[in-house]
Amino acid sequence: MATSHRHPALSRLFSRDLRGHLDRPHFIDRFQMWSLPVIACWMLIIGTRNGYSLKTRIPENPEASMNLSQIMSYWGYPNEQYDIVTKDGYILGLYRIPHGRGCLGTAPYRPVVYLQHGVSASAFNWIANLPPNSLAYILADAGCDVWLGNSRGTTWSRRHVSLSPDSEEFWAFSFDDMANYDLPATIDFIVKKTRQKQLYYLGHSQGTTIAFISFSTNPKLAQRIKMFFGLAPVGSVNHIKSPPTKLFPFLESLTKVLFHRKAIFSDTKFNQFLATKICNLWVFHWLCKGIFFATYGSDYRNINESRLDVYMSNYPGPISVQNLIHWAQIITSGRLQAFDWEDPALNIVHYNQVTPPLYNVTLMMVPTVLWSGGEDMLADPADVDSLLPNITNLIYHKRVPYYNHMDFCLGMDAPQQVFYEVISMIMTNMQT
Repeated sequence: MATSHRHPALSRLFSRDLRGHLDRPHFIDRFQMWSLPVIACWMLIIGTRNGYSLKTRIPENPEASMNLSQIMSYWGYPNEQYDIVTKDGYILGLYRIPHGRGCLGTAPYRPVVYLQHGVSASAFNWIANLPPNSLAYILADAGCDVWLGNSRGTTWSRRHVSLSPDSEEFWAFSFDDMANYDLPATIDFIVKKTRQKQLYYLGHSQGTTIAFISFSTNPKLAQRIKMFFGLAPVGSVNHIKSPPTKLFPFLESLTKVLFHRKAIFSDTKFNQFLATKICNLWVFHWLCKGIFFATYGSDYRNINESRLDVYMSNYPGPISVQNLIHWAQIITSGRLQAFDWEDPALNIVHYNQVTPPLYNVTLMMVPTVLWSGGEDMLADPADVDSLLPNITNLIYHKRVPYYNHMDFCLGMDAPQQVFYEVISMIMTNMQT
């Protein structure tokens, strides 16, 4: 097993004694709120005293200003884009890499692999790094027909046949709807387009949650999945490092007031502006880097720091307020259940019962392979351990001791720790 590599300053900052007294997300929020302006001024002073000016810039990666198709084309990969319309009218952007750079045309025997991102992310997850470290490119070069999904409300799926993304009605959804509408519509389209009866499903974080829901409640859909690969699986969040549950009613009300039941992080153009116009200035680059790593992981050695502008142009993505509230409900209840409309009458309308139904993961019969992280703050190891006995057809589970939540997508050694194992299992399964 690989060992953890930690930045010395962060190791001292988050020592065991300190972690015992401070909840990390709380600490980070307070740190960012009060310290960032001070740090920004300090770095500006230090930078100018050492000969750096506001015009001194870190070299920009061209992909920081590109959309998904442009990024894939930039690296020489063929790609296709499709619009999928769900039963409730959302238009989803679905992307495809039909083959790798060294292949010509498609072939009927190529294994079809569908990649599903997590919360506050998009299909960018799978092409974020250079080709040798990005899962979508690695799969395509290995001979797979790769499909990249985008859940409703994400940067590349912000359309509806009749609703405007400026309306509250557009954002009235949570991961329930992704599991019940987005996933079936997407998989149905892929199966028809490729003329293959089954495909391989790979999800990260919330991408595993909607799979647990869909494959346990929709047997017909589950039959179309040859194997389910789950990275940082989330079936419960009892041990998530979060604010005390007593605060959730207050936080829910505050979120609704601030964001009007719509979405947070919805201005994706601001991400790109921040990444390419502000954070690539030398005096602010290190501040931006510190914020990013504090949010997405502190293992500096396992992230390609030179691609910070590319990452920040795409993270964080939009999250609907209702989806955020749904996760808060899961944390509070400690159970994986449907969205609680907080009104018995509304619950009866939606579920024909006064309380939201629970999801029974044990009903999922799809062959399942899971990878989890030993330092994951969202898919906590204790929660993963409680999930494993409920996976009826669990084939394999691997825990990478030093992995946090985003290492499965952005980690430089993710190919060695995860991706090559995925390919090996696909190829072995194809031969049986």
